[in-house]
Amino acid sequence: MGSDESGSESSVIVTGAGPTGMTAALALHARGVPVTILEADPQDRERPGSRAIYIHGATLHTLEQNSPGLGKKLADEGIVWPTRRTLWRGKQVFERTYSNPGGSGELPHFTSLPQVWTEDYMLEALEDAGVEVHWDSPVETVESSLDGVRVETEDGDEWEASYLVGADGAGSTVRKQIGAEFDGEESKNSFVIADVEEDPENPRRLERVFHYDHPAVDGRNVLLVPFQGGWRVDIQCKETDDPERLANDDVISNLVATTLGERYRDRVSWVSTYQFLQVTADRFIDDHRRVLLAGEAAHLFAPFGARGMNSGIADADAAASAITVALQSNVDSVRRAEVEQYAALRERSAAWNKDAAGQALEYLQGDSPVTKAKKRLAAAASDHWERAGEWLDDAPYGPHGSPPTSVGQY
Repeated sequence: MGSDESGSESSVIVTGAGPTGMTAALALHARGVPVTILEADPQDRERPGSRAIYIHGATLHTLEQNSPGLGKKLADEGIVWPTRRTLWRGKQVFERTYSNPGGSGELPHFTSLPQVWTEDYMLEALEDAGVEVHWDSPVETVESSLDGVRVETEDGDEWEASYLVGADGAGSTVRKQIGAEFDGEESKNSFVIADVEEDPENPRRLERVFHYDHPAVDGRNVLLVPFQGGWRVDIQCKETDDPERLANDDVISNLVATTLGERYRDRVSWVSTYQFLQVTADRFIDDHRRVLLAGEAAHLFAPFGARGMNSGIADADAAASAITVALQSNVDSVRRAEVEQYAALRERSAAWNKDAAGQALEYLQGDSPVTKAKKRLAAAASDHWERAGEWLDDAPYGPHGSPPTSVGQY
């Protein structure tokens, strides 16, 4: 389809210039498909906080395939921490240090860096590829038909394309416009998350540490994760807590000093409070098989196991593949089948990730007597049985490893 004078010709429109949207555009470009990104925010947008800091090895490979050099750049700029450690009420129950935590492949098993860095390198890759991002272009309406998609932005510009990838985040206009709805639940407990700058004169050992019922912070669960340049401190509130009080400058400084060390008291750079949503859209495509939802427009997961951004990037790559095959076919039934196959695969992946993150939340919240008993018994057995301590170490992140092959990566 063409476009009117306020738009430009494009086979595919991507809404959203976050990691999912930018990956979709890079993947489409790599497959020779013309693509344009419409982003609601201005070009000088500020993206506070480290947010998604953990990039799985499979994601690095996906990015490297779609934009040669990008996966390697992210790996080089991030860090790979070698040690994982878990404590139960102040007692260490598990520790393991890997001599080669990144593995021996061309790309490491993972890398850890602030999301804003990831986005900056993706934007550079888009510029190098000649993919245009239209900033200040929030989508207002989406109309699909058997022949394609028509989009109008809030400033009145109109765009037409053969397909649309809706990667416009949790509040997705595209999702609402195609009549899809979120279904799921919210975590019972709130969480407080803080970014803490590293002390360059006296840096901490690089290790991921989880505390069950940390005795120095009144029995709250605490997760400490390093990333390039700093630390993520994640504190699970009690149901009786006021999260905003814990996020107060003086209170969070005390919590950080207690959990990371006194030298980090004045190094807090960002604080946020939230409850995790565990939701998926009731469908990932529109009635005409021309609009494909991806990333947080399609699903929201608790971050344990780092399934959010990584799953969104997998969505984006799968959407690009489906659209490319559909564009190459002159048979309507084949085109529709490709898009339907995308939806079936990514809906299964989303369901798996939702359940996996839900399992992690169950262990963290520990409401049921069975869960509490299992954790106590594992902690007691950890001195004599390493697998008990390893179970405690793995449990806060859900099932270990990738989804089954029948589901797809993340």
